Amino acid sequence: MATRRAVTQAQLAKWPKASRAEKSAILDAVVQLTGWHRDHARKAIRTLLADPDRATRPRTAREPVRTYDDATVALLARCWAILDGPSGKRLHPAVPDLLSNLARHGRLTPTEQAVVEAVLRMSPATIDRRLAPHRQGLVAGKGLSHTRPGSLLKTSIPLKTWAEWNDTIPGIIQIDLVGHEGGDNNGHFHYTLDATDVATGWTETITVKSKGERIVATALEQLRLRFPFHIAGIHSDNGSEFINHHLLRWTTSNQISFSRGRASHSNDQAHVEQKNWSIVRRNVGYYRYDTPRELDLLNQLWPLISIQTNLFLPQQRLISKTRTGARVQKRHDTAATPMHRLLTDYSDLVHDHDARHLDTLHRDTDVEDLKHRIADIQGNLLELARRRGAVQRRAKTNHVYLSRRKISDPKRANPDESTTQTKRAS
Repeated sequence: MATRRAVTQAQLAKWPKASRAEKSAILDAVVQLTGWHRDHARKAIRTLLADPDRATRPRTAREPVRTYDDATVALLARCWAILDGPSGKRLHPAVPDLLSNLARHGRLTPTEQAVVEAVLRMSPATIDRRLAPHRQGLVAGKGLSHTRPGSLLKTSIPLKTWAEWNDTIPGIIQIDLVGHEGGDNNGHFHYTLDATDVATGWTETITVKSKGERIVATALEQLRLRFPFHIAGIHSDNGSEFINHHLLRWTTSNQISFSRGRASHSNDQAHVEQKNWSIVRRNVGYYRYDTPRELDLLNQLWPLISIQTNLFLPQQRLISKTRTGARVQKRHDTAATPMHRLLTDYSDLVHDHDARHLDTLHRDTDVEDLKHRIADIQGNLLELARRRGAVQRRAKTNHVYLSRRKISDPKRANPDESTTQTKRAS
């Protein structure tokens, strides 16, 4: 813009005394150098002639135009907090259902009723702009990986890579374990088993006291009963808690297909890996949980999280991903809740009894009261973590062998020593 103003300024001295043909030539030169439209170039010259100091004077900042008042933004922030802080593209489809739920359970005051229409008119981009101050201070952590290779039984379990999940129907779930070690993976601590349906995004979780083979299989049986549709297949990583004879016999006896991803390729089970963060870590953090009281609180929390996530919180699915050089362009569908996807796209796979139960649960659940109950349990978990204090990471019990201190350096033979091994007599 500075260069364009300089070019225009250079033509001002000729303009007042120029003839019609000369003015046309001046306009041609300005248009060619700046890329402006001819009418805009003529307007810029006339403006600078009327106010010569305009080119050097800083431009006055435009006053912001606010379409939505503070009451509207406050109600929007309340909806955002109830659904655990989703993005604008996920929150926008959920706002009508959420406001209807709040009004049905008497959660809206007369003042808030008046701004409901304004909240419903907000676009996803406007939602993100108005909620930007509320997102400040939200940080993410990083945990440890507890996956240990399974046995040679892997040769009996077929592989399934990331490219084979496009045409999946409900009933094919991915499973994974999330450890609550608090930064120190020595000793005993609890694990959360996460199971996600690939087609609908329906997710169920349960916490177990360890990752023993029988304990994991028993927890998986409990999770299978929580899904509102038949489980036909299970996909896991290569951890020894999944790749074992006990779980293979359980899947075979229940006529459930069993597959696994490639080692060191977490993208083969990307659906459940994403839920490990968005559901498990966002709700219980990276603290250490290893007591019976904490185990009980965690298993009280997950059924409430299931209702919030599967019935009220929309999710987006990736439609396509195009790579052009170093640029990756992704396209997602319109956000929808897992219940909506299940009852709309796969209604023939849901029993009428289960469909009626989901509709009743969705209608009768007070979503704000649900959020308060979730926050109470999370507060108890935080208090227990605060009383424990900071967890000091200790060295592993086999750290001496991992550091190779017990392994002596190989000795080279002296020049006068023979390196020929003595042969045993026949």
